[in-house]
Amino acid sequence: MSNLISIIVVDDHPLFREGVVFSLQESDLFDVVAQAGTQEDAISQVEKHLPDMLLLDISLPGGGIETALEIAKRAPYVKVVMLTVSEQEQDVQSALRAQARGYVLKGVSSDELIKILVDVQDGVSYITPNLAANLLIRSSGDAKNGNKIEDFDLNERERQILEKLSEGLSNKEIADDIYLSEKTVKHYMTNIMNKLHVSNRVQAAIKAYELSRNP
Repeated sequence: MSNLISIIVVDDHPLFREGVVFSLQESDLFDVVAQAGTQEDAISQVEKHLPDMLLLDISLPGGGIETALEIAKRAPYVKVVMLTVSEQEQDVQSALRAQARGYVLKGVSSDELIKILVDVQDGVSYITPNLAANLLIRSSGDAKNGNKIEDFDLNERERQILEKLSEGLSNKEIADDIYLSEKTVKHYMTNIMNKLHVSNRVQAAIKAYELSRNP
């Protein structure tokens, strides 16, 4: 059990929640240590079990964002991933401000959700690609830092990957598009984030869009 990722699943719809729990347990990668359906119960279960990860519905009674903020205060080491039907830009931004490590739409397949959660546990932040792309477009008016792409010493391949990232592509989609392995793309992404002085791929994507506005 020590090699499993401990996780709490929080959603106020029991049937949906139980389906997610079943999928996670069947993967043999996760230990679902608790379930919850309200903000109060979620916080209580986190404090009781101290999990690696919390999978949280944004429309939770009491507020999913508010729950994420409270978890960030009480247990900042717990990686919060939002699982939601909301595609509202404000919700995505609020989740990121609440230090959520992921924002995933409920239409995702079980296999894809498992992969995303494993990636988040490994330190990768995730936003459903089309939502990330929308954020980039909206953030264009804030590109006032004056930096240029040349200022960051990116090589040709890193620039190519950064351009794909700014279009909202996932690591796998980038790998397929430029004929590299996903592992190689992840390696390049680590280098890119270090050079851009950002901590996750979402910030890197926003930075990429900002740089594209400063030719």
